[in-house]
Amino acid sequence: MFVIVLLSFVFILLVCNYYVHYGKTGRLINLISGPLCYPIVGSIYVFLGSREALWKRIITLSNRYYPIYKVWALFVPVISIRHPDDLETILSNPKCIKKSFLYDLFKPWLGTTLIVSEGAMWHSQRKILTSTFHFNILQRFVEILDKESKNMIKSLKNADGTVVKNLLPFISEHTLNAICATAMGTSLKDLGELQQQYLKAIHRIGELFIYRTKRPWMHFNWIFSLTPKGREQAKILKILHGFTDRIIAERKLYHEQTNGQYLKSFDNDTSAEEDDAKMIGTQRKRLAMLDFLIAASREGLMTDLEIRQEVDTIMFAGHDTTASSLCFILALLAEHKDIQDRVRNEVDIAMQNNENKLTMKFLNQLLYLERCIKEALRLHSVIFLVSRVCGEDVKLQSYLVPAGTILVIDINGIHKDPNFWPNPEVFDPDRFLPEKIRNRHPYSYIPFSAGPRNCIGQRYAMLQMKMMVASLIHHFYLEPVDYIKDVRLQIDIVLRLHPLRDEDDTDEKGNPPDLEEIMRQMGGLSGSGDNKPNFDELDELGDNDADSDDEDLPDLYD
Repeated sequence: MFVIVLLSFVFILLVCNYYVHYGKTGRLINLISGPLCYPIVGSIYVFLGSREALWKRIITLSNRYYPIYKVWALFVPVISIRHPDDLETILSNPKCIKKSFLYDLFKPWLGTTLIVSEGAMWHSQRKILTSTFHFNILQRFVEILDKESKNMIKSLKNADGTVVKNLLPFISEHTLNAICATAMGTSLKDLGELQQQYLKAIHRIGELFIYRTKRPWMHFNWIFSLTPKGREQAKILKILHGFTDRIIAERKLYHEQTNGQYLKSFDNDTSAEEDDAKMIGTQRKRLAMLDFLIAASREGLMTDLEIRQEVDTIMFAGHDTTASSLCFILALLAEHKDIQDRVRNEVDIAMQNNENKLTMKFLNQLLYLERCIKEALRLHSVIFLVSRVCGEDVKLQSYLVPAGTILVIDINGIHKDPNFWPNPEVFDPDRFLPEKIRNRHPYSYIPFSAGPRNCIGQRYAMLQMKMMVASLIHHFYLEPVDYIKDVRLQIDIVLRLHPLRDEDDTDEKGNPPDLEEIMRQMGGLSGSGDNKPNFDELDELGDNDADSDDEDLPDLYD
């Protein structure tokens, strides 16, 4: 009986395989090159292995089948594209704004938020949130970002010893402080351990996301919830949601104590702020995003659950991607002393011209630093892939893609394409001189995606990165320890530097290695001017790989 059932099941799968591959859609898809496809399982083997191996395999596939290739994940075809003409065709097409089913893995955490919603809901959410990052609102954030940058510098100078062992958590802490202070109107100074739990939970949820992505059977929430990692995710979600619920509750309390006057008007009347300062006991800035969401909820445009979902999204996107990008930027400046010195000279001159005040005028004068940041985002795009679903048949350069097909936008691939970027692995900020930008395909550089579903917070991210890098460069010299080319990269929701060794590594005699051997990562900070603390090495970015159970699997493709 069991054999009959098993054979029947296999027969059904083979029939499905024939229908999928030899139907109209399958025949069009299979015209595109790609890795070897087996019956039923397709090309799913390319997703096996560690997150580091997966990153290398993505690059290998992108280069081998340039500029387009397909893989079959069981019966689901996925097409990866990287030529800017194809990218423009998809990203600018209003019929191709739907995200792929992989984004559904975010729903237990982020719900039907802006990054996963579609249709009328997406348009409504986009309209509300876009206004919260208006230029005039960003100008109000500069003072807060300056204050957080000063707190970061102070923390470095007061750090115990001479070494920052783990740069990413350190920077993440300050980018999280910044997004909470600006977009949420909340200070995290009293949260302590809760903040650290939130940061760790963010990184762990990213690891679990990749774990599920590589295992199609884990895409079903009811199956995943029965596994140990599913139960772990449930605990992590309590931490993440509890953190944002607390922030929202605090801001709502603030509006109750101020009789909701900020929800009635978002003008620049400073007298109202002074009255609030007397009422609350401390001055609180009129902020953008969370206040807009609360106001929208009072008008019946959003529910409390939708507010939390959007706050979860902005909290993650507003600090984690920025922190990872900052790590790469600092590493590149540490490796290129001539470029670092030029940035420092620009920052110092701008400081003198603005009486040492970090204002919007000051930031607008940092043109070379801005080019450095853009070049760093090209070399190391922390959001390295995005995906879309074709809402209609789409004609690319060489192939017709049928409606309903998942398309992966290979951001890392186009940013490293030698046809558009000569010597693509070289760090050259002058690629972003105005005359060079004019002569380049507009879709050859898309670190914040492009088209209707581009990143609404990109101006905020650039503002924050310029502020933090300028502050660090003004106070410290960056010195390389290891070079990025020697450091392993791994992926979760964003691209991260991989730790070279564990903190508890010991030699064959059980003794810990020398300090110089332990502190191996991207760069060191040493005080400039009269500031003499010496941060000799920066170490170990990232956490343990969620896919450690895959580490011993053979590389089935490379």
